[in-house]
Amino acid sequence: MTRKRRRLLLVLACGAGVATATGLGLSAFSDSVAFFVSPTEIAAKAPAPGRMLRLGGLVAAGSVHKTLIDGRPAATFSVTDGKTAVTVRYVGILPDLFREGQGVVAMGTLAADGSFRAQEVLAKHDETYMPKDVADALKKSGHWNPAEGPPPPAATWDTMAVKQAGG
Repeated sequence: MTRKRRRLLLVLACGAGVATATGLGLSAFSDSVAFFVSPTEIAAKAPAPGRMLRLGGLVAAGSVHKTLIDGRPAATFSVTDGKTAVTVRYVGILPDLFREGQGVVAMGTLAADGSFRAQEVLAKHDETYMPKDVADALKKSGHWNPAEGPPPPAATWDTMAVKQAGG
């Protein structure tokens, strides 16, 4: 085997190794990506149960129910985007700023019964902040047009008729 041929085989072997490592890395990364969805998107086309998602919207008024499960705090509440609501079940301590009518982003999976099992719940941090994903969902659902002013206050969401998606 000539020197030129050995060099070519070495370059090809290194290229195949890099391609394999890249493919494995991308495959592992795709399993950990969490896509943002709104309650209306879940109602329209439910993602596969077990797929990691970020659900964003506002906590529906009167929907928060707190209990204890095996001595740990648990909560069940509904997240709405003004058109549809999704029931969220969370075991753990809720953020201090969590309350009805406020924006939240819950990270977790959709259960087979249509409810959302949250592993993490994030609440907005002040009166004017709204997560970008929640603002985008409000724009998409037609509840907020940035050209007409700031987002609607949380108090106006309490009176909106909402259809329930899932359990």
